[in-house]
Amino acid sequence: MKGLDNSSNLLLYIISNTIAVAMLLMAWKNVRLARLFFFLIFTWASWTNWKTALYSPETYLGEADLTFFNFYKEFILGWFRQHITDAVKFIATCQALIAVSMLLKGWWLKAGGIGAILFLLAIAPFGVGSAFPCTVILAVAMYLVVKVRGHNFLWMRNKYKLA
Repeated sequence: MKGLDNSSNLLLYIISNTIAVAMLLMAWKNVRLARLFFFLIFTWASWTNWKTALYSPETYLGEADLTFFNFYKEFILGWFRQHITDAVKFIATCQALIAVSMLLKGWWLKAGGIGAILFLLAIAPFGVGSAFPCTVILAVAMYLVVKVRGHNFLWMRNKYKLA
């Protein structure tokens, strides 16, 4: 895969995919813990993207060389290049909303979970840039979280039932 010849990329790729598999197991065995970790992951991603968008937005242009599809490359080097800061700030805000939704219950949790699944699948074609297949594995883990009935606020215990 393009980008794995760089030892830093390779290490981050291995770590990301290991975390994704752990998250999948967590979502299967302990939904509440999986929600906590999704909260932490999306909070970290939001903070990182906000910071990068404000201080070094050109960093995102490197993703163009790692993508699987020419359409994504053209998008990154075209429209996205002209609107990096605003686009990434929007994405980071959505990531923050997804993070908050992991703390909540009912419609808010489901909407955030569906948003997370769509986001994770949308960035999968970035290849090494998104640690593919990490995001697909995380999307499946989020599906397991969303499909459970009887969610409560994260800080409150309850018995989960599979839908």
